[in-house]
Formats: sequence, structure tokens, C-alpha cells
Amino acid sequence: MSSHDTPPTSGPARRRRRSKAMRRITGGLALLFVLTALGVAYSALRPAGETAVAANVDAAQVAAGRQVYETACITCHGSNLQGVQGRGPSLVGVGEAAVYFQVSSGRMPADANGAQIQRKEPLIKPEDIDSLSAYIQANGGGPEIPDGNLRNDAEISRGGELYRLNCASCHNFTGQGGALSQGKYAPALTEATDRQIWGAMLSGPQNMPKFGDGQLTSEEKQAIVSFIQNNKATIDPGGYSAGGFGPAPEGLIAFLVGMGAIVAATLWMGSRA
Repeated sequence: MSSHDTPPTSGPARRRRRSKAMRRITGGLALLFVLTALGVAYSALRPAGETAVAANVDAAQVAAGRQVYETACITCHGSNLQGVQGRGPSLVGVGEAAVYFQVSSGRMPADANGAQIQRKEPLIKPEDIDSLSAYIQANGGGPEIPDGNLRNDAEISRGGELYRLNCASCHNFTGQGGALSQGKYAPALTEATDRQIWGAMLSGPQNMPKFGDGQLTSEEKQAIVSFIQNNKATIDPGGYSAGGFGPAPEGLIAFLVGMGAIVAATLWMGSRA
């Protein structure tokens, strides 16, 4: 075999092989860097409080909550929180926030299915509500109501802006509620506690949309709660509020009273003439 038949071991061919290997290594490192960066960015930007993550709760409380669930909830929501068709929805992912809102306001356990589940005196004791919330949170995950102060009275004005933007179209400017379609309605907020308001924002009961931390931050929720609760304690400077249903009915009453006074005055002056 002549020297021309021997495979080249140096020169341009070796450089080409080395260049091809380097491109593969460089491409792999670049792909690994991009995937790592995307993972870090997703973790940083993912809204908090919206992922179904089992809570770190006391085992005894979870066991007590299971007893409450099997007594009051299992018929409609199933043995594994999966829901029962025609009776009740799945509770997987609803979290402690939905459980507290529904049970503490007496809406659950429900008397009957209907267009709207009304508020009533709660049937379950507060300590049992906490246990039930812990059980469903541990087994289904979902958003939780934070501990501590849920208000920021320094941001009442900001809370008013956020309330008018996100809530007033259904709950009325004064929180008295209002009618919706198909027999449903937005309930009055006069009896709602801080935790119930927060739980409703996180869980979106009935026709209400969900306001996770991606829609309203915790600070904005605090401002809204402060605005709603401050309205209850504030004396109406305008005198009789006509039920507090806002400017439309109050304006109608003012119009009717004013026109009645004008007509009465006109008739009186006509009779005098």
C-alpha cells in the first residue's frame, strides 16, 4: 500500500474533526444553559399561592379533619375529594382558602343544590373547620389564606381604587351586592370577615373570578379588605343611605321626591291663584 492510501492523521482532516467535536460540546453546553435559565425564570415568575401543594400540617389535625369530612362532606364530594356527579364538585386543588370561605360562611354543607348557595349560620364549629381545611389542604393542595394581619389601613384609598376596578361591578359600590344572570347574585359584604373576603378572592366561589397573586398581590388584597371593612364602620355623611345601594337608587329617590315637591307646589300655587 502506497503512502497515498494511508488515512491522514494530521493536518486539515484532524482540525475538522476537532472543530466538529468542539461545536457539539459547545452546543450541548449552550442548550444546558438555556434550559437552566428557563427553569430559574419560571420558578421566580410563577405566581405564588396558585399551585396545589400539600401543606405541612399536624397529623392529628388532619386525622380529625378526615372524620369531619367523612361525616359532613363525603356524600357529595367523594371518598377521595374527586367529587360526585350531580352532587358536588371535586375538591382537589381548591385549598384551605375555599374550604374556610364556604364552611365558615355556612354555605357548606349545602341544604340543596341551586343557582346560588346562600349564607347562613355555620353548622361546623370553628376548630372543626380548621381541621377540615387541614385535611383537604394536605390531600388536595391549593391556595391558602396567609396568617397574620390581612389589612393595611394606610392603603384604604388604594383599596378603594382596586375595589371599584375589580369588585364594584358585581358587589355594588357600597358592598351591598347585586343581581346577576340566571338567578344568581353577588352577595352583600356586610357580614364577611377579613379571612372570608381573602378566601373568596383566592377561590372564586360561584360566578366570582379568582384573584390569585398573579392578578392581585397580597398588598393589594390587604388594601381591598381594609377598604371594605372601613366602609362598614364609616358613618354615611349623606344622611339616609337608601339601603346603601349606591347613586342609582338614591338618585331615583331624589328625583321622585323632588318632582313630587315641584308638582305639589305647582298645584298649591294654582289653587291660590
